[in-house]
Amino acid sequence: MSCIQAPAASQQPSPAPSSPTGLPLPLTLMLASGAGLAVAALYYSQPMLGVLGTDMGASMPSVGLLPTLTQLGYALGIFFLAPLGDRHDRRRIILAKAAVLCAALLLAALAPSLAALLAASLAIGLAATMAQDIVPAAATLAPETHRGKVVGTVMTGLLLGILLSRVVSGFVAEQWGWRTMFAAAAASIAFVGLAAWRQLPRFAATTHLPYFALLRSLGALWKQHAALRRATWAQGLLSIGFSAFWSTLAVMLHSEPFHLGAAAAGAFGLAGAAGALAAPVAGRIADRHGPRLVTRLGAGLVVVSFAAMGLAAFIPPGAQLWLLVASAIGFDLGFQAALIAHQTLIYGIDAGARSRLNAVLFTGMFLGMAVGSALAAVLFAQFGWMAVTALATATALAAFILRMVR
Repeated sequence: MSCIQAPAASQQPSPAPSSPTGLPLPLTLMLASGAGLAVAALYYSQPMLGVLGTDMGASMPSVGLLPTLTQLGYALGIFFLAPLGDRHDRRRIILAKAAVLCAALLLAALAPSLAALLAASLAIGLAATMAQDIVPAAATLAPETHRGKVVGTVMTGLLLGILLSRVVSGFVAEQWGWRTMFAAAAASIAFVGLAAWRQLPRFAATTHLPYFALLRSLGALWKQHAALRRATWAQGLLSIGFSAFWSTLAVMLHSEPFHLGAAAAGAFGLAGAAGALAAPVAGRIADRHGPRLVTRLGAGLVVVSFAAMGLAAFIPPGAQLWLLVASAIGFDLGFQAALIAHQTLIYGIDAGARSRLNAVLFTGMFLGMAVGSALAAVLFAQFGWMAVTALATATALAAFILRMVR
């Protein structure tokens, strides 16, 4: 198994059947699967924390740093690396990040200690930002009349990657060990790099700003566009609850009264995956009726779904599991609908700054996820699962209010 080092040569995609998005079907599938497999690398560790901690002889607070560092690395990578997509050929950036991500996943698979695994986790987060180069690339390639649908289709792949990664990693960790999961992930990114090398066209730069001026322009975009600020704050608040749930679910299910393993925790990703299928629908609604309506509907659904989890304290354990499944479907659907709408909204602000606008939105989103993971670990240890659901409900309600107030 080896990592792909992309050559400098470029090949234009050959003619292929067109999808309903207006792009060639193989290209659409490559963009969606590439985004999904890249971002999945951020979440493989979550269902494996119990198995990994036992194997490494590490405490739960120590192994809990793995998802936090990965998400922090992703937020840093989006802020410092994603803006380069406006300055350089996105194709070359995607290929370079694929090579680095492949190497980081192999390092995780071979890590001799927890310290090495933590370092690999940070590198995985930084390089997995190739997903945030793929999404603006899709928006650029898409016809304007289908942009929401194209972004929704690619984001379906990305979101399924987030959710199904937990299913796959939980199963693989129980059957063959956590190192096998990281090795298989490295192989998947190698295939993504090869497919991107074959299918992606070159992208013209939309700005010639020097690197540090490019970073400073993020602040200018933030100050200039109120729509960007509101989208970032709202999605960041929703992300706190999203991450709080998923980063503590495996530990909660492992303890009383459930005593379930990594595979069971990962299987909850199937519930969330049902919500991911709504992403193209959210994109179409945003195209027809405007993205602001979709952000409100999505945030409202997240509030209701998290609040419903508070009923778990009053029902038997078996019913609690079904409630968790239903709530996971609901809040994932709402979260993803809001994200698609926020992306559609910001991509319409300035066509020449899509990578930077995307960088601002996703930096806020993954900072929210890092905060959610950290707060949830403390709240769960001190006060239990109900405190985690209270945090998720409160932050989702704040996002809903933000979207409703004009």
